Amino acid sequence: MTSAVRSSRPMVAAGGVVLLLALGLVVLMLVRPSSSAGSAAAAAAPSGTSADVGFARDMSVHHQQAVEMSFIVRDRTSDVAVRRLAYDVINTQANQRGMMLGWLEMWGRAKSSSAPPMQWMGHTVAHKGDGSLMPGMATDTELDALRAAKGRASEVLYLRLMTAHHRAGAEMAQAAATAAGTDEIRNLAAGMARGQQSEIALMADMLRERGSAA
Repeated sequence: MTSAVRSSRPMVAAGGVVLLLALGLVVLMLVRPSSSAGSAAAAAAPSGTSADVGFARDMSVHHQQAVEMSFIVRDRTSDVAVRRLAYDVINTQANQRGMMLGWLEMWGRAKSSSAPPMQWMGHTVAHKGDGSLMPGMATDTELDALRAAKGRASEVLYLRLMTAHHRAGAEMAQAAATAAGTDEIRNLAAGMARGQQSEIALMADMLRERGSAA
């Protein structure tokens, strides 16, 4: 073996070490910014007692029942207008609920809490009980009545229950649009309030057409 070949081996080994060190530095450069970004995002997330988190939790529960009631009436009437409204509520509120639960996940906040509902609004709100967790929510007895009703009776009961549901939901959304600290919640809540007020007016017309009132 020549001296030239012998001397090249340490150089190759050294080159390999340098290459590994360089790769290691690249990996660190790629990992460190993402870790810093993750830490910054966690630090910037609203607190567990904030209006943002409280609204996302409470409105997710509120929306869930609205979707449930809409599925119920969809199967108990053939009225085109009521079924169209039910589909709109299902699609809109299921989508909004998914967004709110997604934000809670991103913020690292629990999706439920032992704190009283709507405490983030700064006051204690009375509700009807009998399974009704928040203002505007239907009781278990009212849901059973909706399940038992058919045709025009199911339409009227659904419209009355959803009107009360929307009124309380719009009030909660208006509070969040003012009190929330994140653009996500402020913008979503403001849009919810407008949308639900519009549907309240629509449902009032639909009830009048059916000889009833909210």
